[in-house]
This record gives sequence, structure tokens and C-alpha cells, in this order.
Amino acid sequence: MNSSASFVVPSLFVWLVLSPASPGALAKNAADQGHGKVSMQGSIIDTPCAIAVASREQAIDLITIPLEQVIRDGAGPSKPFSIHLENCAFEQLIPNQQDWSHFMVTFDGPVTDGELFALHGGARGIGLEISDATGNRMQPGIASQAGLLQPGAMRLDYTLRLVGNHQKLRAGAYSTTVRFKLDYF
Repeated sequence: MNSSASFVVPSLFVWLVLSPASPGALAKNAADQGHGKVSMQGSIIDTPCAIAVASREQAIDLITIPLEQVIRDGAGPSKPFSIHLENCAFEQLIPNQQDWSHFMVTFDGPVTDGELFALHGGARGIGLEISDATGNRMQPGIASQAGLLQPGAMRLDYTLRLVGNHQKLRAGAYSTTVRFKLDYF
């Protein structure tokens, strides 16, 4: 019996000393109550327009399409999306620099068939095509034609669609990530 009591006392002692509820831990926690930490990140850029928060990272769901539609039409239906620009101003804030007047957009991501964005997943034989509002296909990694800046807010309209990439078609799920950047001059 005495041996049993000797195990209980050290176990209880270890629990009291190492427990978060121990007096030492409670005193430490009480001392830390007036402190905290905030983590943040950001950047300062020299640009005539700001990309609207809702346009920075978009998740676009394309509808489910039958394989036969891609075989028959060579592509799926178009899905519109936009990039919204805010607070556009032409004046260059850096001395001796020419004011901004134009922009170009570049879409970048994995490539298939040289002209389409590659997809990940089980679906095969298709790629993602991005076109501007006038129907010009955006080539992966290549800047668009120059567009004129407008003061205030601007909306850049594009469409997405799945297009056959001359490989054997296979049904399945797919996804991809395409980045975009704007260059001003």
C-alpha cells in the first residue's frame, strides 16, 4: 500500500508542476495577457490603377459538358469573367517620367498545345482558352495588345472555354490556375 501511495504523490506532483493549470503556468499566462502579435504583409507599388480586391483571386466554375459536345463543336460554351481596375490615374508620380496612357495584360500558367492553358486532373484532350472582349485569343505568357487607360474605374472583360487540344479525349474532372499581370506604360 505504501508503494502505491508513492506513485500517486509523484504523479500528482508532476501533473501540478507541468500542467497548464500549475501556478507557474498561470502566472506566466497572466503576465502575457497584455501582449499580442499581428502579422501582416503587403507591398507598395507604382501603378496607375489598383486591381479591385474581388478581381485579384477568382474561382470560376465552368459547367459540366458532355464529351460529345467537345467532339462535335471542338469546344465547350464560353464563360465570361472580368478584371476590375479602380482609381486609375494617368499622372506619373515619379519626376521626369512620362504619364501612363496604355496597359497590357499577360495571362500565365501551364501550357498545352502551345496556345492553350493546360488542365490538371482526369480529363484529357482539352485545354483552356482565354479570349478578350473582341475575341482575340490570349496566348499563355504573351502580353495582349495595348489598351488605352481610362480615368477612374475600368472593367476588362474576358471569356474562358474548354477547347480540344488535338489529343485523344477522355472524360474526367479538371482544374488549373492561371495568373495575370498588368503592365502600364
